[in-house]
Amino acid sequence: MIDTSFNSFTEDLRKRLQKPLPGEPAHQKMASAARYRQGVKPNERTRRSAVLICFYPYQNSIYLPLILRPQYDGVHAGQMAFPGGRMERIDENLTRTALREAQEEVGIRVSDVKVLGLLTELFIPPSNFYVQPVVGILPYRPDFYPDPREVEAVVEVDLETLVDETIVGDSQIEVRGMLIDAPFYQIQGYRVWGATAMMISELLVILDA
Repeated sequence: MIDTSFNSFTEDLRKRLQKPLPGEPAHQKMASAARYRQGVKPNERTRRSAVLICFYPYQNSIYLPLILRPQYDGVHAGQMAFPGGRMERIDENLTRTALREAQEEVGIRVSDVKVLGLLTELFIPPSNFYVQPVVGILPYRPDFYPDPREVEAVVEVDLETLVDETIVGDSQIEVRGMLIDAPFYQIQGYRVWGATAMMISELLVILDA
């Protein structure tokens, strides 16, 4: 069971992230059927990106932020995600990408973030991106300043909700006029599916190890 003491949780998670990661088997639990039908493989045009999974203490619990992407003409429009984006030339590594993007998108003060480790890099066929999840902590609940061009809403999720197995569902989800069979996490009225759900799945396996 997860220790609600933030310091104990932090140290425990840091140690767990140094061990071999569960990777693909954990991802598969929340992967859509379409992911394997598409048959898209990484290629010379595949780009690198990173997201930040950032825990912080609040109201005697442990939280992390998800973001709702606004509607736009793109493959991830209106989806739930972790703050993040593509690697830029100014980024010395993907950890820096995750921190910079989190600051730009939701206003997290990256100088206060302590990075604990990484999850398994994940390929996203629809956008042809490799995304690196970076796990970090803040010692306080941040003030969020979402960039309206990138973020429609910030959704703060407590860890007790995330580990509750009853939030897992499976349904057809409409994406750009197509119906996709996909498992999802039902969180505060939002369906979290796709790559974000796959990252959460690996994180939960690590926390339960």
